[in-house]
Amino acid sequence: MKVTVQTLDAQGSGEIELNDAVFGVEPRADILHRVVTWQLEKRRGTARGARERSDVARTGKKFGRQKGGGTARHGDRRAPIFVGGGKAHGPRVRDFNPSLNKKVRALGLKMALSTKAAAGQLIVLDSLDVSEAKTKAVREQLGKLGLGKTALVIDGDALNIGFAQASSNLRQIDLLPAVGANVYDILKHETLVLTRAAVEKLEARFNG
Repeated sequence: MKVTVQTLDAQGSGEIELNDAVFGVEPRADILHRVVTWQLEKRRGTARGARERSDVARTGKKFGRQKGGGTARHGDRRAPIFVGGGKAHGPRVRDFNPSLNKKVRALGLKMALSTKAAAGQLIVLDSLDVSEAKTKAVREQLGKLGLGKTALVIDGDALNIGFAQASSNLRQIDLLPAVGANVYDILKHETLVLTRAAVEKLEARFNG
């Protein structure tokens, strides 16, 4: 698959051949759903578990008479009604650490990239070099590319510092290095923007 490479000023800068094994995979909704669900579950934070009645280190000895003491009946000091007792119905530790095979995760990422390429929502840039790291200038340049409402920009090994600083105030633009490319973020944004370096890294990631 050949795609035209553009500059930030929406000028043509040649073509690039995309690997069909990465950008030409037939998408499957079930695979994409599994990977997105796995991602969202992995990012969930579990609550800190409270010590309940059975977890509190206090005596289990009955501390008063059953009747005749003038107080309510209690068996031990672990009851939630006492200071230092166990928490009643407190938060418990829940496991939000699901597993998913690496092959399925890799296949899901290929399908997400292929989905954007097939829908014409993939833009390849020569680089993210900017003449001046100003938000206004970058906004005007990106406006010429027709990115839509939201766009995910993926660079190579490291982010372009000037572009990152200039685009940090643009709410519709998100920036990631190639190692951070993931299915959820790719599908969530309307347009996917890759640099030449990002394409090389993503293809090497699967071919390596």
